[in-house]
Parts: sequence; structure tokens; C-alpha cells
Amino acid sequence: MSQGQKKSARRRSRELVVQGLYQWQLTDAEALQIELNLRDEIEDFNKCDIPLFKNLLNGCLREIEYLKTEVSVFLDRPYEEISPVERAVLLLATYEFIHTAEVPYRVVMNEAIELAKTFGGTDGHRYVNGVLDKLAAKLRATEVNAPRA
Repeated sequence: MSQGQKKSARRRSRELVVQGLYQWQLTDAEALQIELNLRDEIEDFNKCDIPLFKNLLNGCLREIEYLKTEVSVFLDRPYEEISPVERAVLLLATYEFIHTAEVPYRVVMNEAIELAKTFGGTDGHRYVNGVLDKLAAKLRATEVNAPRA
């Protein structure tokens, strides 16, 4: 994203969810406490799509064990050995694949890759891309296999 481009409210929401999931991994805090912490720490918190942020964060935390199970099938190492940033991105994308059918799977993947580039390690985005390619084929098979228009 070039310096002059503004981030969409949805992108900001996803960034905050990744930060919230990262925080959760370190503190095991409740969603409300994470939201309050982020509101205090992030100057432009209110520029995000707050309903989307709450929906994604609460949904991810509510279904954390299920999301871990779904994504773990496609990992090349134990879940615990994945960096906390990549885990957060993968959990968010898995949740979106399952619960936001109105968002094309390619958008979910692109957003996840951008989040991994922003917050993750040097090649973390490549790892996230590889895992999500396989996960999309399972969770969004009809969409993935549909002919392109």
C-alpha cells in the first residue's frame, strides 16, 4: 500500500483483530478487555469498522479451539511452533472463510497475506498463503473450483 493510500475501515478492523488475537495469546484476556486495551493503545481505533472488529474478535475467541483444529490440518509443524502473529492471521482468515461467505475467498486470502506482511516475519506471508490455499480448497471448495468469470 503506497504512502498516499488510506486504509479502509475493514482493513483497520482486521489489523486490530490480529493485534487482539496476538494479545489474547500472551494474556488470555477476555474480548472486552482486549477491546478496551486496543482503544487505549491505538490512536485511530475509531477509524476501524467497529461492528466488524467486534464480530471478528468475539467470533474468533468464541470458536478458538474449532479454528485451531481446522487450520492445524494444513500446518507443516505443530500449531504451537507457528509464530503468534502468523497464528493470529491464520485464525482470523479461518474464521472469515467459515463465517463470511459474502466476502470472496480471494479477498480473505489477500487481506491475510497483507496482514502477515505488515505484522509477521520476513517470509511469514508466504507461509500464510500456502496454508490458506489448502484451507480455502476445503472450506470454500465450491467457490475455489468455480470457473472464473
